Amino acid sequence: MFHFNQHQKPLGLYKKLFKTTAIYGLATVIPRMFSFLLVPIYTQLLPREEYGQVTIIFSWMIFFNVILAYGMETSFFRFYNKEANKDKVIETSTVSIFASSLFFLALALLFRNTLAAASGIDVQYITYTIWILVLDAFVIVPFSKLRAHQKPGLYALLKVGNVVVNLSLNLFFLLVLPKMALADPSGFWGSIFQENFQIGYIFISNILASLVTFLALSSNYFHLKWEFDWDLWKRMLRYGLPILVAGIAFAINEQFDKILLGKLLPAEVAHAQVGVYAACYKLGLFMVLYRTAYTLGIEPFFFSHADDAKAPETYAAVTKYFVIFGSLIQLVVLVFADLFKELMIRDTSYWEAMKVVPLIILANFFLGIYTNLSIWYKLIDKTHIGALISLLGAALTLALNFILIPSYGYYGSAIATIVAYGSMMIISYLLGNRFYPIPYDKIKIGSYLGSSILFSALSFYFFRENYVVGLGLIGAYMAIIYFFEKETLLQLLRKSNSKQQ
Repeated sequence: MFHFNQHQKPLGLYKKLFKTTAIYGLATVIPRMFSFLLVPIYTQLLPREEYGQVTIIFSWMIFFNVILAYGMETSFFRFYNKEANKDKVIETSTVSIFASSLFFLALALLFRNTLAAASGIDVQYITYTIWILVLDAFVIVPFSKLRAHQKPGLYALLKVGNVVVNLSLNLFFLLVLPKMALADPSGFWGSIFQENFQIGYIFISNILASLVTFLALSSNYFHLKWEFDWDLWKRMLRYGLPILVAGIAFAINEQFDKILLGKLLPAEVAHAQVGVYAACYKLGLFMVLYRTAYTLGIEPFFFSHADDAKAPETYAAVTKYFVIFGSLIQLVVLVFADLFKELMIRDTSYWEAMKVVPLIILANFFLGIYTNLSIWYKLIDKTHIGALISLLGAALTLALNFILIPSYGYYGSAIATIVAYGSMMIISYLLGNRFYPIPYDKIKIGSYLGSSILFSALSFYFFRENYVVGLGLIGAYMAIIYFFEKETLLQLLRKSNSKQQ
């Protein structure tokens, strides 16, 4: 965790935050970039219908990931900071997650045929999904412990390792194994190769990657005393259950549009529409990476700095710089969106959904701002308010998807996403201003965000693929930032130069 001296200079605080966020960012960005390499492979090898089916299965997995964690990760950080006996927090949370995951494993395997019939998904894929979910749940607390013990290097190594294994196995099963089997049909590789089993190979790759990660962290279980504090567990559960509700609501906001597209569109086009939407949705990856990496670094920072008298001012400044960098990412991605699509989505039949990209990127940016604004209810232990905000966002997502999908298809889903996240952002700001006032620089934040949206819209809708104009807009935005933030930037440069001397 972060431990700051109350009199530490603000620039030192931000440098510490950005350094740690950068490390966790690498642990997030590198795996996501590796996994994103699979998108060209999937979209090239799989018909749009099959890619849509894979997307729907992974969307359901997000829901169950949230359920199996039931808010224990955030609860872990909260109680690890406030409890004197930190080992008891580790023991209790680990035993809780391990026991509940085993219970889920037994129950899910028992009813897997029922689940397959209800979802319309092959029972074989259901079985693979169950094992992936359980193996991933087993490492929730070990990964949290690495973050709490300030071991970002090991955290990053394991996260990157998981995706390297997954990527390597995907490449082997989807590209290498078919050629080896074709070259020697009667040999070993020919005997294990199955034709038209691409989806199965995708899930087998995920299972093996999750298993390797679990084995790498299994020492956490060998060194466990298996002690369980019921009173602590009940307090952690009370704190974490609203996080669970918020997590389910978040999963609805993030994933349910793909599921509803598969249900509400005509059967003959549903999976294909999910496929093209999911492929172009991936171009929002850069904003998702930024938001995710930032969240990993900022949550421990917020909690550990909560007792500082100047905490509200620090939170306000951090939020402003989040908006500055996020606005730049949004603008750059949309200026070069058509280059990214050619690099990442090789099959041109998927490009029809490119019109959703600006909405998806801005929606994820709103979600990142909401993450900043929502810290107030975690700090004052009113996580139920966060759950209610998320539930409202989920209700908007469901309602707008049901209303818009029949007429507008996946574009209606993109509209629903941006409306939901934008509403959550505004509501969190208004409530936070009442319960835990933070002196945000509203004029500057609004100006930076507004400038980025305006320049992004000009580039994407009026000067598409005109990179001279696009680069000019990026330069203009950076000039605006320099003009208004010149003093802070010069302070950082002077401090950096003095250290070098």
